Amino acid sequence: MPITNSTSPAFFRWRPACWLSVTGSDAASFLQGQFTNDLRAIEASHAVYGLWLNVKGKVLADSFVGRGAGKGEFWIGSYHSPADVIRVRLENFIIADDVVITDETEAWAAVSVLDEGVSSVIPPDFAAGIVFRGRRDATGGIECVYRIAEGEPAGLTGMIAGARELNGEDIARRRIAAGIPAIPRDAGAGDLPNEASLEAEAISYTKGCYLGQEVMARLKSMGQVRRRLVRVRGANSPPPGVPAPLFVGARQAGDLRSVVGDGAGGWIGLAMVSLLALGGSTALSLAAEAPPRVTVLDGP
Repeated sequence: MPITNSTSPAFFRWRPACWLSVTGSDAASFLQGQFTNDLRAIEASHAVYGLWLNVKGKVLADSFVGRGAGKGEFWIGSYHSPADVIRVRLENFIIADDVVITDETEAWAAVSVLDEGVSSVIPPDFAAGIVFRGRRDATGGIECVYRIAEGEPAGLTGMIAGARELNGEDIARRRIAAGIPAIPRDAGAGDLPNEASLEAEAISYTKGCYLGQEVMARLKSMGQVRRRLVRVRGANSPPPGVPAPLFVGARQAGDLRSVVGDGAGGWIGLAMVSLLALGGSTALSLAAEAPPRVTVLDGP
């Protein structure tokens, strides 16, 4: 049975793991030299999704980056990556730049609006709040982020009236069904962006230099990675904890990174697997030499 996403209007209230304010006359050039994606696309999409890498090209965090209200003002927001990780990563590279980073995470809240009808068009900014295209599921949807002290914007309240409210498990199910990794749970400091199939959405190969750019260029020229994040399915109850090792016979082929019940008695998840160890198999086990009870849903 294929994994699908519901397209009926729905919403999800959430708190950002990271919401940073970045200001200063050098903010634009500094962020452009650190972020994996091209920030010149901000004007067209309200925000740009990308990654923060280490010098080896491994994934430290992900975020959206958008332009703030004032000149030289930007914001950095993330679903899962902690504010401290991104802030320290950036501050380590501020030398003589006129850049100030302020952690405002505790002051902001958000609502994801998920529906094919709203994912195609980003509405005008609410009087109080920031609106941009999200990455919750296959439809995209939009994110409406606002200062808690100012309350939920009236335009947002009207938009979600009559829609179904989702919980954390619903959101995880949609994310996993769409093959969208949660950073750093599904792809972290031991993983390359291409191993999580993030190169198309999160990496620019034409913007110029940024930390980790040389590694990304080499990966592009190689055209292949040895591991890949894939969707998997199990028929029984979800494993009690992740990460959990996955095996082909006696050989470990990878590990299960995210898991959630599928709503029908089984579970779906995301697993980082070795393509060599997998060897074309679509059946995995949760223990060495155990019966295969995990099905790989994605090809290499």
